Amino acid sequence: MCGIFAYLNYLTPKTRREVLDLLVTGLKRLEYRGYDSAGVAVDSSDKQDLLLVKRTGKVKVLEDAINEQSKLINFDESIDTHVGIAHTRWATHGVPSELNSHPQRSDLEHSFVVVHNGIVTNYKDVKTFLEKKGYFFESETDTEIIAKLIHHLYVKHPTYSFRELVEQVIQQLEGAFALAFKSKHFPSECVATRRGSPLLVGIKTKTRLATDHIPILYGKEHRPHGYNMDVPLLPRTDSTSEFMPLEDKEVEYFFASDASAVIEHTNRVIYLEDDDVAAVKDGALSIHRLKKSLDDPHAREITTLKMEIQQIMKGNYKYFMQKEIFEQPESVINTMRGRLNFTNQTVTLGGIKEYIPEIKRCRRLMLIGCGTSYHSAVATRQLLEELTELPVMIELASDFLDRNTPIFRDDVCFFISQSGETADTLMALRYCKQRGALIVGITNTVGSSICRESHCGVHINAGPEIGVASTKAYTSQFISLVMFGLVMSEDRISLQHRRIEIIKGLQQLDTQIKEVLKLDKEVLLIAQDLYQHKSLLIMGRGYNFATCMEGALKVKELTYMHSEGIMAGELKHGPLALVDDSMPILMIIMRDPVNLYKKCMNAVQQVTAREGRPIVICEIGDNETKQFASKALEVPRTVDCLQGILTVIPMQLLSYHIAVLRGCNVDCPRNLAKSVTVE
Repeated sequence: MCGIFAYLNYLTPKTRREVLDLLVTGLKRLEYRGYDSAGVAVDSSDKQDLLLVKRTGKVKVLEDAINEQSKLINFDESIDTHVGIAHTRWATHGVPSELNSHPQRSDLEHSFVVVHNGIVTNYKDVKTFLEKKGYFFESETDTEIIAKLIHHLYVKHPTYSFRELVEQVIQQLEGAFALAFKSKHFPSECVATRRGSPLLVGIKTKTRLATDHIPILYGKEHRPHGYNMDVPLLPRTDSTSEFMPLEDKEVEYFFASDASAVIEHTNRVIYLEDDDVAAVKDGALSIHRLKKSLDDPHAREITTLKMEIQQIMKGNYKYFMQKEIFEQPESVINTMRGRLNFTNQTVTLGGIKEYIPEIKRCRRLMLIGCGTSYHSAVATRQLLEELTELPVMIELASDFLDRNTPIFRDDVCFFISQSGETADTLMALRYCKQRGALIVGITNTVGSSICRESHCGVHINAGPEIGVASTKAYTSQFISLVMFGLVMSEDRISLQHRRIEIIKGLQQLDTQIKEVLKLDKEVLLIAQDLYQHKSLLIMGRGYNFATCMEGALKVKELTYMHSEGIMAGELKHGPLALVDDSMPILMIIMRDPVNLYKKCMNAVQQVTAREGRPIVICEIGDNETKQFASKALEVPRTVDCLQGILTVIPMQLLSYHIAVLRGCNVDCPRNLAKSVTVE
């Protein structure tokens, strides 16, 4: 939710037009996170003031507003050194409006401006304090108190550096935040910090850096003896291999919530940790922390991203979500690549390999997630119980925290999140970690908070997922958990036949997904019948119940229709009252396992007996089931525990087509965000 993008060019001439284009493009790369307004702050032409342009609506509206500022902005003026900050806001405090949009300012003179992701929980107390000091608030946001607090501290301590002012500010804030500051009192300087919300720094230089590690500078009481605060922080080397301080060279910095905003400029990034303060002054980057904890490293590593800009572009597809649905034959292979050896029928998960003996000795497995990630846990619970013979608990992260669930040292807790930044899941992780449980992260984002704070984990390798409604991440999470079950059962003789059956099923999966994707036109025809209805019931049981819940979630997210995933075994306990000839019903019925097939057939007959006209997803050639269906989508047969991967794809396609027919924003559904970084 929300997106930060800031750009600093040092001794790198750019026209004001180029700076603004960089900022706007950065915001466009972050649009998938969800937002309702956007804004930028740059130096005005007279260089004595800051220019703020803010608009509600899409980034394109902001871009048009910037182009209308030609009288105030000399677009062609070249700037050697400049800082610009930009933001997309998803409203939490205050309705979407220009006043509530970011950047937020400290005063009418724009002494300080700030962009903020997250929520400040003690903002009312700080606001009351500042109002007593004579400050007037023009917005309803929690962010405005940050801008005014730093101004108050600047007036009180005029000798403080920009970085020291920010350090003082964050000590007064409670909650989750990522912040980037700009000030006319500290031209050409930018300070950024985070706590509980993601933020990274991209670095672009013409000469190679001599080190990939940036030393962390601590407050006086935490510095080692002889520590020199004035050492060159990012030395670089030229062809003669002589060390040069960074400030003697051209450099560009990019501050962003997400790597997708910086990858087209540089693949060299530093992921900031909680309470890091990253400051750029005279072209030199330094990272500061007030306190040193026992497990703190001495430096932050510069990571080389392997993402390519082509990966985050739509290509020949109309929407990112459509592209990501059709990428699943490749994404499932990427999830298994280097891990599953189909020749030797072995599975290796390097990220958790050393912890497998400890996991095998645990009391229970707990799978914790939100939304789609929670559904991937539901989809694999039965198989994990079978292969590990351990109790497997499935928890929604928010409810898990609300209940103060008992956690023990011999529990193993899996935290599943596409972004690795989901606030509820991250809070649940910290809760379990404090109680001594082993933490396993299942994420799609290297360097994310869950990735860093887990003891071990599995990166699902699904590739960048831009669409808010998760598709390929779901199937890759599914497969990652299946592979974990295979690893846990590798030394169980009694389970070898089952393991081999599953591995063979995984080997055929990409081909079978391609077959399912060929149903796209048939799904479109069904969508054309359904899109004007107000509700859709989706029923199934066993391994396919998770598909029902995930399919219903996709319909709700994308189409704004009411939809409900129903356990077919519960049909007689209430939902049957909804069935009539006008209620759209979709049923997932597979022949394997046989006992569940018979029960599902009983359910479909109960529906048709009450004039229901179910649409059925079934196996290819299952004529017995098709005779009860008004329409049928036939998918290939695979191992029962993997069938949910094939049956969920028609649901993804159906929700996509209904959303298009209803004129909904497919990639950015209203009120939703890709990365839910607030509780």
